Amino acid sequence: MVQVLPQGWLSYGMQLPIQSQSTIYAEPWEAGAGADDLAEIARTADRTGFAYLASCDHVAIPRRLADAMSTVWYDPVATLAFLAGITERVRLLSHVAVVGLRHPLVTAKQYATLDHLSGGRLILGVGAGHVREEFDALGADFAGRGAVLDETMDALRAALGQDEYPEHTGKRFSFGDLGQRPRPSQPQVPLWVGGSSPAALRRAALRGDGWLPQGDPRDRLPAQIARLKALREKAGIAEPIEIGAIAEPLYVGQPDWNTGRHTLSGRPDALAESLRDYAAMGVHQVQVRFRSRSRSELTDQMAAFAADVAPHLN
Repeated sequence: MVQVLPQGWLSYGMQLPIQSQSTIYAEPWEAGAGADDLAEIARTADRTGFAYLASCDHVAIPRRLADAMSTVWYDPVATLAFLAGITERVRLLSHVAVVGLRHPLVTAKQYATLDHLSGGRLILGVGAGHVREEFDALGADFAGRGAVLDETMDALRAALGQDEYPEHTGKRFSFGDLGQRPRPSQPQVPLWVGGSSPAALRRAALRGDGWLPQGDPRDRLPAQIARLKALREKAGIAEPIEIGAIAEPLYVGQPDWNTGRHTLSGRPDALAESLRDYAAMGVHQVQVRFRSRSRSELTDQMAAFAADVAPHLN
């Protein structure tokens, strides 16, 4: 297994705005934002100690889901490669890549190149996907997507190591004697598994270097983490796994506008105390999202979090 976060430390990262604009979380200002805004947000994260920046993956959104999901979903490889060129230390996470939509050698070529160009900063987060029309349009197996993802992870584990001629033999994919360069800069690219269903939790436990829960509230996380650890123990896996959580929306300070009833706001030490509860559950990294009305307010919030909240997390 591959560890990338400091041990015994609660790290913090964030899903990028702009690159995905689901109505569940997008702020109104994001609709008119673009590359310059993404670049400034990435530079702020790089400068202020964020562990990672994350980008989502959807190829095409069916009309029946467009009102809720929107059709704005940047390609994660292109987006993260763009940001790799203007940052130095922040890690680059696909959260999550629907790798079952593509042959694993295609995925390996794209992400190995990204890891190589970024100097070894990639974390490949993977998930099963949920939009049937995407799979149908691309000729991928929607009904069997869980089994496809399991085998794809095994194939990627081989193809994202250091062998120039990786080998894999499975039910769906087989390859050997096919060279791919450049190789990743990391000895092995970490694979984090997204999702909170029983199948996703089992996949993370048995195949993942990390777990990215999707929408688990605080009161559900301890039981999920206990289940994850029990599955690994039963399978005889002794290596640690990097466990994540998605925090409630945040606002550092007292907002003078309605940030929503689920937003955590207030003094930095109080916010840190609340987030430390995640560490007490066994979480290693918390994904934060800030309420904002503009790019400048967002980057101000990021900087305030890093300067005033983060020092109290550990």
